[in-house]
Amino acid sequence: MLLSDILYKVNIRSVAGSTGVEVNDIQIDSRKSKPGSVFVAVKGATADGHQFIEKAIENGAVVVVYEDSLLTTHDSRLTYVQVENSAAAAAYMANNFFGRPSEKVKLVGVTGTNGKTTIATLLYKLFTRLGYKCGLLSTVENQIGSAKVPATHTTPDAISLNQLLSQMVKEGCSHVFMETSSHAIHQHRVTGLQYAGGLFSNITHDHLDYHKTFDEYIRVKKSFFDSLSSAAFAISNADDKRGIVMLQNTNAKKYYYSLKTLAEFKGKILDNSLSGLVMNVNDIEVHFRLIGEFNAYNLLAVYGAAICLGEDKQEVLIALSVLTGAEGRFDYMVSAKEKVITIVDYAHTPDALLNVLATIKKLKKGFEQVITVVGCGGDRDRTKRPIMAEVACEYCDKVIFTSDNPRSEDPAQIIKDMEEGLSAAAKRKYISIVDRREAIKTAISLAKPEDIILIAGKGHEKYQEIKGVKNHFDDKKVVKEIFEILGK
Repeated sequence: MLLSDILYKVNIRSVAGSTGVEVNDIQIDSRKSKPGSVFVAVKGATADGHQFIEKAIENGAVVVVYEDSLLTTHDSRLTYVQVENSAAAAAYMANNFFGRPSEKVKLVGVTGTNGKTTIATLLYKLFTRLGYKCGLLSTVENQIGSAKVPATHTTPDAISLNQLLSQMVKEGCSHVFMETSSHAIHQHRVTGLQYAGGLFSNITHDHLDYHKTFDEYIRVKKSFFDSLSSAAFAISNADDKRGIVMLQNTNAKKYYYSLKTLAEFKGKILDNSLSGLVMNVNDIEVHFRLIGEFNAYNLLAVYGAAICLGEDKQEVLIALSVLTGAEGRFDYMVSAKEKVITIVDYAHTPDALLNVLATIKKLKKGFEQVITVVGCGGDRDRTKRPIMAEVACEYCDKVIFTSDNPRSEDPAQIIKDMEEGLSAAAKRKYISIVDRREAIKTAISLAKPEDIILIAGKGHEKYQEIKGVKNHFDDKKVVKEIFEILGK
């Protein structure tokens, strides 16, 4: 393609050289640049692409897109484009280069703190069941039809994202459901995409290591809805105290879902047990396989999106009633002999942990103990650590603090941060075991028949990141092994 064709919508400050040059691809990683590449120098959280311009040129880049006014030396054989914002430019250029793929599918973005993966996965499963070929972009996995593509981020970088969307178009996908994280919105990874609709789940304490303040985190989430067109729909959780604010300035058609107040998509829980949810959805009684109040909200969001996408409500509810959720989200196993229930869940924020434990409390039949194994991630928001610990101790009979993904931090120090501020009563409930496998084994050893064990924080993840190395670790697999070893 010609450079001039892929600069559509890019906010350009100046151009040195020809925009009639032919380009073969776009890169934000200088190591991937090759003859005919456009290299976009993006300022990232850990590295600045401007430092790697020479490397990109050495590798064959013919165009350099940059924003830093300090760049003064230009090679006359190349084209240099100075832009207002490199990250936004990379997104618009990728969108143009891959033929604006989001305009050729019905793209639905799901944002919020908790529930994104379940909502996006349920939408993908629902529309596949309704006979459509669909794409999924989620934390757990990306899917093009039935083919799986590994996921490395909740939302891929702008170039990878548009390339994936382009593949989905080529493979005949009509609908794409995508988790849209606050990082992706802030870093312009989704800039330039055309959404058919957007969904808001909820907003709670998370990612303050990145956004610095809760108000900034809210503002970034809200900007996603502010950018939707009048042809799109926007669906929000009316029961979340910021659910109305999220849609305040959107041009999209507004809809709400709720368990507690009037809304276009209204639900009422009639029964909540380990066999699933019985709900009244817009006056139709349905039995769902998913468990818990938080899943009642997820199901209402999915139902709302399906109706906004033009599907028949009866067909949607029939299809939804047989679906299971995403891997590692309230994923439960029951031991063969003692019927100990173990729940593996991705809950890694105070609110998510509270939701899961509140659900477990409602599922208890009598005097079963609730034992929780929980840790907090390293190199992430430290302020949530004591809150997570407090929530676990308040709702459980026994708690084991352990390692999550310590990353570059000392896992013992993370546990110390969790212990800060615990009351005397809470301190009597917990023990600390740094080794996660040992912590899970101890929890299962302490469990009596029919007790409930929650293993929180990692969910679907198949690794533990320690000192920059990802070591294989699968909570579900470890549970199964220990059940067998202990004869539970």
